[in-house]
Amino acid sequence: MNQASYMSRSFTLILLASIIVLTSCTGRNDALPRSIKEINQGDIYFDYKITGEEGNKDVIVMLQYLYGSENGSNLKLEKPGKVEVDGEELKGDSSKITGAFYEQIKPLEEFTGPHIILFTDCNKMEYKDSFIFQPITLIEIPGTIRRKDLMLELEGLNPEEYIRLLLTDTSSGDGINRVDTVSNGQVTITKKDLSGFVNGPLHLELIKEDERPVKNGTKTGGKFSISYGLKRDIILED
Repeated sequence: MNQASYMSRSFTLILLASIIVLTSCTGRNDALPRSIKEINQGDIYFDYKITGEEGNKDVIVMLQYLYGSENGSNLKLEKPGKVEVDGEELKGDSSKITGAFYEQIKPLEEFTGPHIILFTDCNKMEYKDSFIFQPITLIEIPGTIRRKDLMLELEGLNPEEYIRLLLTDTSSGDGINRVDTVSNGQVTITKKDLSGFVNGPLHLELIKEDERPVKNGTKTGGKFSISYGLKRDIILED
């Protein structure tokens, strides 16, 4: 190989290596999980989910950090980066479905009330946010209901809030899925609602859903999703 060919080949290899390094540092390959140290820390998107359900003794706090947006690549924290909930540092985990995540599981009976999430990025900048977890309870309804308005009474809500109501025919899967306004703890399944169902078993779910932007995030932002659900199986008769 002559010197000109050797120099041309060397230049091509150097150029190719430079492109690879540039791509990995600037985050063009958004489909791949990446080290959090490779990106601008202001490009971290916070995705916080807190979930509880009546009958489940635990509340699950699941925190994820994404590159650029809520649809971005999963990020794995590296020291000095870390995340704490109420002063407890969370250890990272991952799965094929969710990618990297940080999870805390706490007993429901101990978790009601205010909580603080503290995220520290790789530049040791801190982002603190708070939330309140408040379960809801349903004042008991009869196991068998008639074709007339059914008033549901809930506790643990503000004077006017929203709740997702799902009522499903367990045999056909047909039903109602809507967001209702709860006024003074009350929401109604109307006679008209029930007219769409045949007599027999129905499955009722009431889910308090609260989604809001993080209050103290990076320039990219993030969201809080807090949910708590109730379930009942009832029988509809004429």
